[in-house]
Amino acid sequence: MVEARNLMYMFYGFLAVWVILVAYVVSLAARERNLKKELMRVRSLIDERERAR
Repeated sequence: MVEARNLMYMFYGFLAVWVILVAYVVSLAARERNLKKELMRVRSLIDERERAR
């Protein structure tokens, strides 16, 4: 009985770690996507200024 309870706690611990890890990776992907959009915007502004010269 005690071993089964310990295995259940271990399972919940691993599950919590995986959920947190997946959420972190998803947030990193969203940040990367936003940074790429911002970089494209800055590049287009630079291109517009260079063309205006």
